[in-house]
Amino acid sequence: MQLAEPLVSGWHAQLDLEFERRAVADAPRTVLAARHHDGPLVVQKALYPEGGEVCHIIVVHPPAGIAGGDHLQLTARVKPGAEVLMTTPGAAKWYRSAGAWARQHIELTVDDGAALEWLPQETIVFDGAIADMRTDVALKGSARFIGWEVLCLGRAGSGERFARGRCSMLNRITRDGRPLWHERAAFEGSAKLLSSAAGLGGRTVCATLLAAAPGVDGLALAPLREVLPREGEAGITRLPGLLVARYLGDSSEAAREYFVALWAMLRPSLAGRDAVAPRIWRT
Repeated sequence: MQLAEPLVSGWHAQLDLEFERRAVADAPRTVLAARHHDGPLVVQKALYPEGGEVCHIIVVHPPAGIAGGDHLQLTARVKPGAEVLMTTPGAAKWYRSAGAWARQHIELTVDDGAALEWLPQETIVFDGAIADMRTDVALKGSARFIGWEVLCLGRAGSGERFARGRCSMLNRITRDGRPLWHERAAFEGSAKLLSSAAGLGGRTVCATLLAAAPGVDGLALAPLREVLPREGEAGITRLPGLLVARYLGDSSEAAREYFVALWAMLRPSLAGRDAVAPRIWRT
Protein backbone atom coordinates (compact mmCIF):
# COMPACT_ATOMS: atom_id res chain seq x y z
CA MET A 1 0.00 0.00 0.00
CA GLN A 2 1.35 3.43 -0.95
CA LEU A 3 1.64 5.78 2.00
CA ALA A 4 -0.01 9.17 1.74
CA GLU A 5 2.24 12.18 1.49
CA PRO A 6 2.46 14.06 4.82
CA LEU A 7 0.34 17.17 5.08
CA VAL A 8 2.93 19.93 5.30
CA SER A 9 2.39 23.62 4.71
CA GLY A 10 4.92 25.32 2.48
CA TRP A 11 5.43 28.13 0.03
CA HIS A 12 3.13 27.98 -2.97
CA ALA A 13 4.36 30.41 -5.59
CA GLN A 14 3.40 31.10 -9.18
CA LEU A 15 4.95 33.46 -11.71
CA ASP A 16 3.45 34.03 -15.17
CA LEU A 17 5.35 36.08 -17.76
CA GLU A 18 4.56 37.19 -21.30
CA PHE A 19 6.95 38.86 -23.72
CA GLU A 20 6.27 40.56 -27.02
CA ARG A 21 8.08 42.51 -29.70
CA ARG A 22 7.10 46.16 -30.06
CA ALA A 23 8.28 49.18 -31.96
CA VAL A 24 9.62 51.69 -29.44
CA ALA A 25 10.82 54.98 -30.93
CA ASP A 26 10.66 53.25 -34.33
CA ALA A 27 13.09 50.56 -33.16
CA PRO A 28 12.20 46.91 -32.40
CA ARG A 29 12.22 46.05 -28.71
CA THR A 30 11.29 42.99 -26.68
CA VAL A 31 9.22 44.01 -23.68
CA LEU A 32 7.87 42.23 -20.64
CA ALA A 33 4.26 42.80 -21.67
CA ALA A 34 2.56 41.02 -18.77
CA ARG A 35 3.50 39.51 -15.45
CA HIS A 36 1.59 38.09 -12.55
CA HIS A 37 2.97 36.56 -9.39
CA ASP A 38 1.46 34.93 -6.38
CA GLY A 39 3.79 34.14 -3.53
CA PRO A 40 7.59 34.38 -3.35
CA LEU A 41 8.55 34.06 -7.01
CA VAL A 42 9.25 37.32 -8.83
CA VAL A 43 11.32 38.98 -11.53
CA GLN A 44 13.50 42.04 -11.34
CA LYS A 45 13.16 44.73 -13.97
CA ALA A 46 13.84 43.94 -17.61
CA LEU A 47 17.48 44.47 -18.55
CA TYR A 48 18.95 45.27 -21.98
CA PRO A 49 22.74 44.70 -21.89
CA GLU A 50 22.80 43.93 -25.64
CA GLY A 51 20.25 46.43 -26.93
CA GLY A 52 16.50 46.54 -27.03
CA GLU A 53 15.84 43.50 -29.18
CA VAL A 54 16.85 41.01 -26.47
CA CYS A 55 15.27 41.23 -23.02
CA HIS A 56 17.22 39.78 -20.09
CA ILE A 57 15.17 38.67 -17.07
CA ILE A 58 16.32 37.42 -13.65
CA VAL A 59 13.88 35.05 -11.94
CA VAL A 60 14.17 35.45 -8.17
CA HIS A 61 12.92 33.14 -5.42
CA PRO A 62 13.43 35.30 -2.28
CA PRO A 63 13.37 32.41 0.25
CA ALA A 64 16.52 31.19 -1.59
CA GLY A 65 15.75 27.54 -0.88
CA ILE A 66 12.98 25.04 -1.64
CA ALA A 67 11.75 22.88 1.22
CA GLY A 68 9.29 20.01 1.62
CA GLY A 69 5.77 21.20 0.88
CA ASP A 70 6.89 24.04 -1.39
CA HIS A 71 5.39 24.21 -4.88
CA LEU A 72 6.81 26.60 -7.48
CA GLN A 73 5.19 27.18 -10.87
CA LEU A 74 6.82 29.31 -13.59
CA THR A 75 5.20 29.92 -16.95
CA ALA A 76 6.54 32.12 -19.72
CA ARG A 77 5.33 32.83 -23.24
CA VAL A 78 7.51 34.51 -25.85
CA LYS A 79 5.38 35.91 -28.65
CA PRO A 80 6.39 36.10 -32.34
CA GLY A 81 9.63 37.98 -32.98
CA ALA A 82 10.48 38.52 -29.31
CA GLU A 83 13.87 37.41 -27.93
CA VAL A 84 14.37 36.63 -24.25
CA LEU A 85 17.17 35.39 -21.99
CA MET A 86 16.13 34.22 -18.53
CA THR A 87 18.47 33.27 -15.72
CA THR A 88 18.62 33.14 -11.91
CA PRO A 89 20.72 35.11 -9.41
CA GLY A 90 22.27 32.07 -7.75
CA ALA A 91 22.03 28.36 -7.13
CA ALA A 92 18.63 26.80 -6.45
CA LYS A 93 18.83 24.85 -3.19
CA TRP A 94 16.49 21.98 -2.41
CA TYR A 95 16.55 21.35 1.33
CA ARG A 96 16.16 18.15 3.35
CA SER A 97 12.52 17.12 3.82
CA ALA A 98 10.75 15.39 6.69
CA GLY A 99 8.69 13.46 4.14
CA ALA A 100 6.80 15.94 1.95
CA TRP A 101 7.68 16.51 -1.69
CA ALA A 102 8.99 19.85 -2.90
CA ARG A 103 7.88 20.55 -6.47
CA GLN A 104 8.80 22.86 -9.32
CA HIS A 105 7.06 23.00 -12.69
CA ILE A 106 8.32 25.21 -15.51
CA GLU A 107 6.25 25.71 -18.67
CA LEU A 108 7.83 27.67 -21.52
CA THR A 109 6.07 28.51 -24.80
CA VAL A 110 8.01 30.03 -27.68
CA ASP A 111 5.99 31.24 -30.66
CA ASP A 112 6.99 31.20 -34.33
CA GLY A 113 9.96 33.49 -35.00
CA ALA A 114 10.70 34.00 -31.30
CA ALA A 115 13.74 32.96 -29.25
CA LEU A 116 14.14 31.94 -25.61
CA GLU A 117 17.27 31.12 -23.65
CA TRP A 118 16.67 29.54 -20.22
CA LEU A 119 20.08 29.52 -18.52
CA PRO A 120 19.64 29.10 -14.76
CA GLN A 121 22.49 28.69 -12.35
CA GLU A 122 23.04 25.30 -10.76
CA THR A 123 20.50 23.23 -8.80
CA ILE A 124 21.76 21.74 -5.53
CA VAL A 125 19.77 18.85 -4.05
CA PHE A 126 20.68 18.45 -0.38
CA ASP A 127 20.98 15.08 1.28
CA GLY A 128 17.50 14.06 2.41
CA ALA A 129 15.63 16.26 -0.07
CA ILE A 130 12.53 14.94 -1.81
CA ALA A 131 12.39 16.91 -5.04
CA ASP A 132 10.18 16.78 -8.13
CA MET A 133 11.27 18.97 -11.08
CA ARG A 134 9.46 19.25 -14.40
CA THR A 135 10.19 21.41 -17.42
CA ASP A 136 8.00 21.57 -20.52
CA VAL A 137 9.09 23.60 -23.56
CA ALA A 138 6.59 24.06 -26.41
CA LEU A 139 8.12 25.46 -29.61
CA LYS A 140 6.05 26.68 -32.53
CA GLY A 141 7.10 27.07 -36.16
CA SER A 142 10.65 28.44 -36.38
CA ALA A 143 11.02 29.14 -32.65
CA ARG A 144 14.54 28.86 -31.19
CA PHE A 145 15.47 27.57 -27.74
CA ILE A 146 18.68 27.04 -25.78
CA GLY A 147 18.48 25.77 -22.22
CA TRP A 148 20.51 23.94 -19.62
CA GLU A 149 20.28 22.24 -16.24
CA VAL A 150 23.24 21.69 -13.92
CA LEU A 151 22.24 19.23 -11.18
CA CYS A 152 24.35 18.71 -8.05
CA LEU A 153 23.40 15.74 -5.89
CA GLY A 154 24.56 16.56 -2.39
CA ARG A 155 27.03 19.27 -1.41
CA ALA A 156 30.35 17.80 -2.42
CA GLY A 157 32.24 20.90 -1.28
CA SER A 158 31.01 20.25 2.26
CA GLY A 159 31.65 16.53 2.06
CA GLU A 160 27.94 15.75 1.87
CA ARG A 161 26.73 12.92 -0.36
CA PHE A 162 23.20 12.30 -1.56
CA ALA A 163 22.66 9.36 0.75
CA ARG A 164 18.94 9.75 1.46
CA GLY A 165 15.96 11.22 -0.34
CA ARG A 166 14.75 11.28 -3.92
CA CYS A 167 15.09 13.53 -6.92
CA SER A 168 12.61 13.04 -9.77
CA MET A 169 13.00 14.93 -13.06
CA LEU A 170 10.99 15.21 -16.27
CA ASN A 171 12.13 17.33 -19.22
CA ARG A 172 10.19 17.63 -22.47
CA ILE A 173 10.55 19.70 -25.65
CA THR A 174 8.04 19.67 -28.49
CA ARG A 175 7.82 21.53 -31.78
CA ASP A 176 4.32 22.05 -33.14
CA GLY A 177 3.17 19.29 -30.82
CA ARG A 178 5.74 16.73 -32.00
CA PRO A 179 8.25 15.50 -29.42
CA LEU A 180 11.91 16.50 -29.80
CA TRP A 181 13.04 15.45 -26.33
CA HIS A 182 11.48 13.46 -23.51
CA GLU A 183 13.66 12.45 -20.58
CA ARG A 184 12.66 11.14 -17.19
CA ALA A 185 15.12 10.50 -14.36
CA ALA A 186 14.80 9.36 -10.76
CA PHE A 187 17.73 9.49 -8.36
CA GLU A 188 17.40 7.66 -5.04
CA GLY A 189 19.82 8.40 -2.24
CA SER A 190 22.60 5.78 -2.09
CA ALA A 191 21.04 3.82 -4.98
CA LYS A 192 23.35 1.77 -7.19
CA LEU A 193 22.63 4.14 -10.08
CA LEU A 194 24.69 6.82 -8.35
CA SER A 195 27.80 4.65 -8.13
CA SER A 196 27.38 2.30 -11.07
CA ALA A 197 29.47 2.74 -14.20
CA ALA A 198 26.18 2.55 -16.12
CA GLY A 199 24.88 5.47 -14.04
CA LEU A 200 26.75 8.42 -12.53
CA GLY A 201 29.87 6.43 -11.66
CA GLY A 202 30.19 8.08 -8.27
CA ARG A 203 30.14 11.57 -9.72
CA THR A 204 27.99 14.21 -8.03
CA VAL A 205 27.24 16.65 -10.87
CA CYS A 206 25.35 15.82 -14.05
CA ALA A 207 24.27 18.46 -16.53
CA THR A 208 22.49 18.75 -19.86
CA LEU A 209 22.39 21.50 -22.48
CA LEU A 210 19.68 21.40 -25.15
CA ALA A 211 19.51 23.56 -28.27
CA ALA A 212 16.57 23.45 -30.68
CA ALA A 213 16.43 25.70 -33.74
CA PRO A 214 15.79 25.38 -37.48
CA GLY A 215 19.53 25.50 -38.21
CA VAL A 216 20.68 22.92 -35.70
CA ASP A 217 20.72 20.01 -38.18
CA GLY A 218 23.34 21.79 -40.27
CA LEU A 219 25.74 22.64 -37.44
CA ALA A 220 29.26 21.26 -37.62
CA LEU A 221 29.82 19.24 -34.47
CA ALA A 222 33.61 18.91 -34.70
CA PRO A 223 34.39 22.45 -33.40
CA LEU A 224 31.95 21.99 -30.54
CA ARG A 225 33.51 18.67 -29.59
CA GLU A 226 36.92 20.33 -29.37
CA VAL A 227 35.64 22.28 -26.35
CA LEU A 228 36.28 20.29 -23.18
CA PRO A 229 35.51 20.97 -19.51
CA ARG A 230 38.47 21.70 -17.27
CA GLU A 231 37.50 18.64 -15.24
CA GLY A 232 34.97 15.86 -15.65
CA GLU A 233 33.67 14.24 -18.83
CA ALA A 234 31.50 15.62 -21.62
CA GLY A 235 29.90 14.62 -24.88
CA ILE A 236 27.81 16.10 -27.68
CA THR A 237 25.30 14.45 -29.96
CA ARG A 238 22.54 15.49 -32.32
CA LEU A 239 19.01 14.29 -32.79
CA PRO A 240 16.64 15.55 -35.50
CA GLY A 241 16.12 19.22 -34.73
CA LEU A 242 18.00 19.10 -31.43
CA LEU A 243 21.58 19.32 -30.16
CA VAL A 244 22.39 17.67 -26.81
CA ALA A 245 25.49 18.28 -24.68
CA ARG A 246 26.17 16.35 -21.48
CA TYR A 247 28.54 16.84 -18.55
CA LEU A 248 29.40 14.39 -15.78
CA GLY A 249 31.84 15.25 -13.01
CA ASP A 250 32.16 16.74 -9.55
CA SER A 251 32.26 20.48 -10.27
CA SER A 252 29.23 22.65 -10.97
CA GLU A 253 31.61 25.49 -11.86
CA ALA A 254 33.33 23.34 -14.50
CA ALA A 255 29.94 22.28 -15.89
CA ARG A 256 28.71 25.86 -16.13
CA GLU A 257 31.95 27.12 -17.68
CA TYR A 258 31.72 24.34 -20.26
CA PHE A 259 28.14 25.17 -21.15
CA VAL A 260 28.88 28.89 -21.36
CA ALA A 261 31.69 28.13 -23.82
CA LEU A 262 29.33 26.01 -25.94
CA TRP A 263 26.63 28.68 -25.72
CA ALA A 264 29.10 31.30 -27.00
CA MET A 265 29.65 29.11 -30.07
CA LEU A 266 26.02 28.12 -30.61
CA ARG A 267 24.35 31.48 -30.20
CA PRO A 268 25.71 33.19 -33.32
CA SER A 269 24.61 30.26 -35.49
CA LEU A 270 21.24 29.58 -33.89
CA ALA A 271 20.20 33.04 -32.71
CA GLY A 272 22.21 35.29 -35.04
CA ARG A 273 23.84 37.10 -32.11
CA ASP A 274 27.13 37.04 -30.24
CA ALA A 275 26.90 35.75 -26.67
CA VAL A 276 26.43 38.50 -24.08
CA ALA A 277 26.55 37.01 -20.59
CA PRO A 278 24.00 38.26 -18.05
CA ARG A 279 25.59 40.71 -15.63
CA ILE A 280 24.36 38.71 -12.64
CA TRP A 281 26.80 35.93 -13.54
CA ARG A 282 29.68 38.26 -12.68
CA THR A 283 28.44 39.14 -9.17
